[in-house]
Amino acid sequence: MQSSHTFTAGSAVFDEYNLVSAAGLVPVLGLAEQAGLSELIDTHVDLASTRVASGAANPAGKLTSIIGGMLTGADSIDDVDTIRAGGSPIVFDQVYAPSTLGIFLREFTFGNSLQLGAVLRRHLIGLAARTPLLPGIAGRAFLDIDSLLRPVYGHQKQGASYGHAKIAGRALLRKGLSPLVTTLSTAQAAPVVAEMRLRAGKTGSGRGAASQLRSAISTARACGATGKIMVRGDSAFGNKAVIGAAVAAGIEFSLVMTRNPRVTRAIESIDEQEWTPVHYPGAVTDPDTGELISDAEVAEVEYTAFSGRHKVTARLIVRRVKDANHPDALFPVWRYHPFFTNSDLPTVDADIIHRKHAIVETVFADLIDGPLAHVPSGRFGANSAWVLCAAITHNLLRAAGTVCGGSHAVARGSTLRRHVVNVPARFARPARKPVLHLPIHWPRQNDWKTLWNNVIDYEPPQAA
Repeated sequence: MQSSHTFTAGSAVFDEYNLVSAAGLVPVLGLAEQAGLSELIDTHVDLASTRVASGAANPAGKLTSIIGGMLTGADSIDDVDTIRAGGSPIVFDQVYAPSTLGIFLREFTFGNSLQLGAVLRRHLIGLAARTPLLPGIAGRAFLDIDSLLRPVYGHQKQGASYGHAKIAGRALLRKGLSPLVTTLSTAQAAPVVAEMRLRAGKTGSGRGAASQLRSAISTARACGATGKIMVRGDSAFGNKAVIGAAVAAGIEFSLVMTRNPRVTRAIESIDEQEWTPVHYPGAVTDPDTGELISDAEVAEVEYTAFSGRHKVTARLIVRRVKDANHPDALFPVWRYHPFFTNSDLPTVDADIIHRKHAIVETVFADLIDGPLAHVPSGRFGANSAWVLCAAITHNLLRAAGTVCGGSHAVARGSTLRRHVVNVPARFARPARKPVLHLPIHWPRQNDWKTLWNNVIDYEPPQAA
């Protein structure tokens, strides 16, 4: 494809006042307001200015400006300036400059972050009631808890410290900050963020997980999880605090157990005849023998974890695979992967569902490919607020995608930004009626119009 015109240096001029670079912000932020975002911020977030007299003023307008910038792809405070370009300040009220937003974020304390966390939870509940965000949640819901380490550089990041990370299968130490995340999903729905909390980089992965799980359970039930709820996690969360919180709340758990002598003895007690081949989705069979190419097998044994008043008896399900480091061994050398669960699922099904805990990594990928590409501020409180705004943005994009329908219901965040949010339009007011003129033949115009019509023509249900 080549240009059909001969341009000169003066052919490109930044002078269009009515061009909106992200017209999708209109329906998406409209959806946010229909779920009560500004009202929730006004109700729950109360900042006291300590550095600049007006720094904490109008938290609703400033936080929605940050979220609007994140919806367009901002991964730093300066990037939010894109929402002030062209006709956006005409289309939207209370569009703030990055310098103002930076001052505002630096006013956040630990208590203010807890307030914004309450906004995250309640806004998710509002989105679930307003959109088909979590289909099938009444049957079974999944809470997946995990942490990640976002690297930072320099010496001015409050809370930054060296923590363990795994890159390309290798464990190493990296300096950074560690968000703890709990996602909510169903068998049919992509995951949304139910809870998120920023911690220092050296914080253990499981620290604070039990309290976060209790809060996430309440959020899931408020979103419509009237049936079974299962919490899944890796070995950092297979401890008595998290399992105790799950048992006390009456939900299922499926958590990896750290190998210790008691777990090893339990695995060794499994009879060889009890191992069952497991057919994972996507596995293939040998065309000659009909046997599975995969050599994974599963079995289970009753196991009692912990002691005293924390004692829990449930199922220890073990998956074993042949160790690739010993391909020519006379007898098979197995690697064992145990997890502890109180679900009533058959052994093979329980293993397959447990392994789907990896769905939480798709949320991490979306956040890292978006607003958490950087941890932008030197102050821990500001970064904590930024992380929570990123979680609200993620849920809002997910909700907008479900309203669009089709493949957008489970699309990646970058796809939703490209197809739904970052659509250019020219703003006009013929006869004082606002009109957005969008590109003709836009490839996703039907999905975009579905979102537009659903939001703009939405009538809230009348109170009985």
